[in-house]
Amino acid sequence: MADAGPQALCAREPRVPAERLVAEMVPPPRFDSVRFDTYNPDPAQPSQAEAVTVLSGFAAGLGGAHASGAGKKRWFSKKPAAPTGPRGVYLDGGYGVGKTHLLASLWHATPAEPALKAFGTFVELTNLVGALGFQQTVQTLGGHRLLCIDEFELDDPGDTVLVSSLLSRLVEQGVALAATSNTLPGKLGEGRFAAADFLREIQGLSAHFRPLRIDGQDYRHRGLPEAPAPFSDEQVTKAAYATDGASLDDFPGLLEHLVRVHPSRYGALTDQITAVCLTDVGPVPDQSTALRLVVLADRLYDREIPVLASGVPFDRLFSEEMLNGGYRKKYFRAISRLTALARDAKPLVSQ
Repeated sequence: MADAGPQALCAREPRVPAERLVAEMVPPPRFDSVRFDTYNPDPAQPSQAEAVTVLSGFAAGLGGAHASGAGKKRWFSKKPAAPTGPRGVYLDGGYGVGKTHLLASLWHATPAEPALKAFGTFVELTNLVGALGFQQTVQTLGGHRLLCIDEFELDDPGDTVLVSSLLSRLVEQGVALAATSNTLPGKLGEGRFAAADFLREIQGLSAHFRPLRIDGQDYRHRGLPEAPAPFSDEQVTKAAYATDGASLDDFPGLLEHLVRVHPSRYGALTDQITAVCLTDVGPVPDQSTALRLVVLADRLYDREIPVLASGVPFDRLFSEEMLNGGYRKKYFRAISRLTALARDAKPLVSQ
């Protein structure tokens, strides 16, 4: 048995300083060692191998001085001319085709020191603006050679205007962009808010990117057995007490706790946690709760934290209405990632 009992995520209310938000804009632990040559394209999907070729060339083209032509001395030079044509690449494809692997590989392959490259999810980027303010964010990222944005999605009009303005300013300063999403740039926000009212901003965002389609099946389940069925409350609790660094929470209580913790702190919520054990997992009651759970699932997946659970299987978390609505791609991604983490957690239960 573990020396100390399991921790409770519900007992944690982390505070994350702005400096940490900036310092953590690097590929997460799961993608720290990935490279283009560790990506395994599906032979049946030529677009996957093509993506490696295109992104390798894109990375090579970012070598040398900052795109403004002035490097760190750009403050003493004339304002650079606005770049012509797309200054970014946009990886579009279904969940589980390896888009984040490719995006992290691009970050690693770009010939610049880490301080001149930034990598974060769309949520983390908007959280950074909230912490630093718009102008300070532009100053912080404006000297970068590359900004990688994972899971690019527009959930509300405010995000649309904010991100459109931010990326336009960064492109003007010579920052190259790369993003992943399950939605083409021109379709962002569709089904979630009156996107037609913000068509100008959405079209402006689209103009910054060259779309690169990546086809294929979810690699997390390709050729693998089905995810294990949920365990009993007793099995989950016993495993939590037997695993050093594990957390133990009842699922309804955790969902309530997430309301009190800003999504920008969900990563910090799992600091030093080696496994997340959940009892009484059941259907998510509403869309706001579901979207918070999606962010938590992403942070757990990034950090390779296995999830051991009792209750309903993860593919029954979201209602049919949710799975057919505007956020359906987020929910399918969360199911995919939680299923993979459930498979990773299976060895925690003594046979």
